[in-house]
Amino acid sequence: MENVPVSKQAHSVVGQEQPVRLGKGAALLEVLRVSTKLGLTSFGGPIAHLGYFHNEYVRRRQWMDERSYADLVALCQLLPGPASSQVGIGIGIARAGLLGGVVAWLGFTLPSLIALIGFALLMQGFDLGAAGWIHGLKIVAVAVVAHALLGMGQKLLTDRARIAIAVITMSAALLWQTSYSQVLLIAAAGAMGVWLFHNRQAEQKQPVSDHMQTSRRLGLACLAALGALLVLLPLLSSWSSNLWVDLFDRFYRAGAFVFGGGHVVLPLLEHEVMANGWVSQQDFLAGYGVTQAVPGPLFTFAGYLGAIAGGLPGAIVATVAIFLPAFLLVVGVLPFWSQLRSSPRMQGALAGINAAVVGILLATLYDPIWTSAIGGGGDFALAVILFSMLAYWKLPPWTVVLVGVAGGVGLGWL
Repeated sequence: MENVPVSKQAHSVVGQEQPVRLGKGAALLEVLRVSTKLGLTSFGGPIAHLGYFHNEYVRRRQWMDERSYADLVALCQLLPGPASSQVGIGIGIARAGLLGGVVAWLGFTLPSLIALIGFALLMQGFDLGAAGWIHGLKIVAVAVVAHALLGMGQKLLTDRARIAIAVITMSAALLWQTSYSQVLLIAAAGAMGVWLFHNRQAEQKQPVSDHMQTSRRLGLACLAALGALLVLLPLLSSWSSNLWVDLFDRFYRAGAFVFGGGHVVLPLLEHEVMANGWVSQQDFLAGYGVTQAVPGPLFTFAGYLGAIAGGLPGAIVATVAIFLPAFLLVVGVLPFWSQLRSSPRMQGALAGINAAVVGILLATLYDPIWTSAIGGGGDFALAVILFSMLAYWKLPPWTVVLVGVAGGVGLGWL
């Protein structure tokens, strides 16, 4: 790749003015425009999003060099939260400071969020419970989660120890369903990973590029805020009967403990919003199916659930809450990333956590997804067709959603 003129690069520490030709306001508008374009066109899930980002930010606009982009992707894939959104936030920070990160998130998130909030309001305004296309969306959820599990299993369960962690976690998740069970299972798997894998050779990589370094003081402040909110929000929720405090607490915890990508948020949110009656099972699965048909991050599913639970204010609260940990983690961990990534104990913990994530998602595939969607041979046949479209024919998710909707209507006529 050709050398990029300094005026086109973002070689700044967060909070300092960047040496770009554009002024601060113009740079923010540029970030908003480009990220919104990506939010309108980035179909296909987190891995596809990273490809879109690379083409737009690195190859076309040269906002970041190849090494810096690879560093940022490596960091975000190991952090809890939505990896593609975190990469977008990091690029926005590098281009236009902290506010640039916020703007980049807004542009990438709003298109799908608006679509899902609209669908949620439609669900509330009409009795769609018996509609065949709703049933079709439930079957889409079966195919999508099964496909995600296939890819994650092949990548993350590479030996007998990891397979054992996944199976044990799956069994425990099905037998022990409480508010904190999944978080505790993930923590236990991390400890098991340190014990089993800490003696293995740590992967050595280049240190993160200088212009993506944020200040340690800011990083520590963000990590402190992340931890403080994890402690204080449950206390506030228990002391207060306010719906918005409870909603923010539940979605914040879900965003803070999701390892493994957008699909893994499904089991955490399923327990949080269905156990207390905020969202019915059919509304939950229908919304998850529709989420596969819109571009942008899968975490905007939280906005749909918030809208079902509390209208437009609920959607805003849920969306901000679930994405806030992602922002705090990116800014907080970046200054310490070079040291953490070379730690054998850290890599062992992540190996155990990733295996547990597969187990939790497998448990969720059975209950509630499979148990509520597959009621006969026709349902199973449609699920296999949709799965094959994703796994073997490599068709985009939105086509799978359309076929699932049509298939659900067709099954209702039989």
